[in-house]
Amino acid sequence: MATITDIRTDAGFVARFAETLNALSARYAQYRVYRRTLNELTSLSSRELADLGLHRSMLRNVAYEAAYGIKA
Repeated sequence: MATITDIRTDAGFVARFAETLNALSARYAQYRVYRRTLNELTSLSSRELADLGLHRSMLRNVAYEAAYGIKA
């Protein structure tokens, strides 16, 4: 009778899972920066935005660049 006694654990899976969690956490942090920036900018009056040299149509792009560092 043959039996299998070799039990292996896949350490690579654990590492990939941890890496995935870290990547998701980083993306969520970037999204929170985007939402916080967008909320703060939309709460400003048109006059305050004009003082900053911004128009309401630019707010999403400005928030995106602040969060992700890439011009949309």
